[in-house]
Amino acid sequence: MAASSRSAREAKRRVQQMEAKRELRRDQESRRKRDNLIAAGAGAAAVVLAVVLQFTAFAGNPTEDEFAALEAGLTTPSASPTTSAPPTNAANVPSPETAAGKVFTGELALNRGKLGVELDGTKAPQAAAVFKSLSDEGYFTGKSCHRLTTGANFGVLQCGSADGKGGGKPEYTWGPLENVPADNLYPAGTIAVARTGNNAYGNGTQFFIVYKDTVIPADTAGGYTVVGKVTSGLDVVSGIAAAGITPGSSDTDGAPVEPVTIDSVSLK
Repeated sequence: MAASSRSAREAKRRVQQMEAKRELRRDQESRRKRDNLIAAGAGAAAVVLAVVLQFTAFAGNPTEDEFAALEAGLTTPSASPTTSAPPTNAANVPSPETAAGKVFTGELALNRGKLGVELDGTKAPQAAAVFKSLSDEGYFTGKSCHRLTTGANFGVLQCGSADGKGGGKPEYTWGPLENVPADNLYPAGTIAVARTGNNAYGNGTQFFIVYKDTVIPADTAGGYTVVGKVTSGLDVVSGIAAAGITPGSSDTDGAPVEPVTIDSVSLK
């Protein structure tokens, strides 16, 4: 009887162990199926999210920040400051390095007489590089001096226009401003660069010779680059001014009565 009871108890224990193992297997299987369903759902959600993000992004052509913000679940990224590209010189404008630290001397020959000139590449390297390059290639030869002013405090002769009437060359513009007078005073003998108004990168091929002390107010861009000076023959320009200007909208600003052209410019 005793032996039989022990055998029965052992059999019962084994049955209980087997039932426990079977229950563990069922639980594991159930969890595995649940996990697979969750994983499949998550994958589908990820695909949907990716498609939504793609259509949302490319429909509005967003920035990289906006796309990243969508991915992160944000509504609008922080605003980034916008900056415009800095102005640049035309491709055919020479580098200021070609004139930096140099002083060029030479002659500006007008049909009315000759002027000795000096360009300062130390104070205005970009402007000196431009006018040395233009003179070397013969650009100024035959160009007119189309504008003359004869005001009490405004006396300049302007030259170098591409069309002889004050028109510039849109394909040849440059900057920045250099060696600009702080007091807006341009002494007699100054050679300065003409430019379009309110544009520090609106310099071109035109220049003006100041034949008497002149005050030119700065505009929103500043003043005008002083590239050099007349070292001799300034009386030639004074004589052109004395002959007067052609009648026009102003009594002190117009074309010289006696046409003025540039015969040559030589610098070394």
